[in-house]
Amino acid sequence: MRWQLCLWTAALCAFGQTRPTVTLEGSAARVVIDRLGGSIVRMELRERSLNPLVWDDRNPGMEARPMGHFLCLDRWGQPSEAEGRNGMPFHGEATRVEWKVESASAAEAVLSALLPMANLDVRRTARLSGSEAVLRVTETVTNRNRLGRPYNMVQHPTIGPPFLQADTVVDSNARRGFMQSSPMPNPEEPPVWWPQALKDGQPVNLRHLAADPMPNVVSFVVEEPIGWVTAATPSQGLLIGYLWKTSEYPWLNIWRHVESGKPLARGLEFGTTGLHQPFRLLLAKGRIFGKPLFSWLEPGESHSRGYAAFLLRIPGDYQGVSRVAFRDGIITVEERGAGRDRDLKIRSGALE
Repeated sequence: MRWQLCLWTAALCAFGQTRPTVTLEGSAARVVIDRLGGSIVRMELRERSLNPLVWDDRNPGMEARPMGHFLCLDRWGQPSEAEGRNGMPFHGEATRVEWKVESASAAEAVLSALLPMANLDVRRTARLSGSEAVLRVTETVTNRNRLGRPYNMVQHPTIGPPFLQADTVVDSNARRGFMQSSPMPNPEEPPVWWPQALKDGQPVNLRHLAADPMPNVVSFVVEEPIGWVTAATPSQGLLIGYLWKTSEYPWLNIWRHVESGKPLARGLEFGTTGLHQPFRLLLAKGRIFGKPLFSWLEPGESHSRGYAAFLLRIPGDYQGVSRVAFRDGIITVEERGAGRDRDLKIRSGALE
């Protein structure tokens, strides 16, 4: 079978290189996970080869690195100067090590990795629906240190061209937020409200991205039990979305990047923190908007978190998403300003 060929020959044709990968295939969609860093580097409909998760795929080298949808662990953002001198990379080590395949089939793969400096291990189970374009992921992090420690875990889906265009619209049920460019120790003052941010005191609508990416990182809390974020590109006829439990991931971080005056990347990052600073500052700050800025693991303790990713075909006049509902294992995507006859539904199963 095709998935077996991709797994055992470790060939990823889209990169033109032989990198170790795992491919999951169903009747509706295909997902590729790169083992050199654990990134989800492709998620596409079987009927059309359009992959929204494009980041750093132009560099075909063989080093472990972040690409597409990657995991930030044990931190989100930069290490301290001393930690950096000792070799701790930006966004932690999860994308800098090779992930091992514990088991794999056409629809499910279990991978794991050890983060040598942080001394955490992570185990991921990825399940692709056999009939729908839905990927469900559960990740468990275990502290192998003899002492307790703070850590953070942020999912970093990154969309890029050709899916990302000037007409791409990002929507979410995020609420209060702040610009990462605002000065410490109180960057949350003044607050902004999704989808608005501020640049030089003037409002910026984060649903859209054209030639100006500033402010380029804005973080928001999600107050509802289920968080969601979507990116829809009507000219490409495709929408990608994510759902997660806010008890596990209370923050949504929006990153925007432009190159040569055109959109190059948008990070739809949901996780355990919303402050892009080293741990010393996170521990001193503690919380923003009542939400924690870090998690804690005792020795030998494990934490599990999950999310679902999905793809949907959309019409060329699609206006964006007003609401995503999740009930009885069914995701319902409601279009902004449209009647219920334009609702899109997809069966996902439970969020694990």
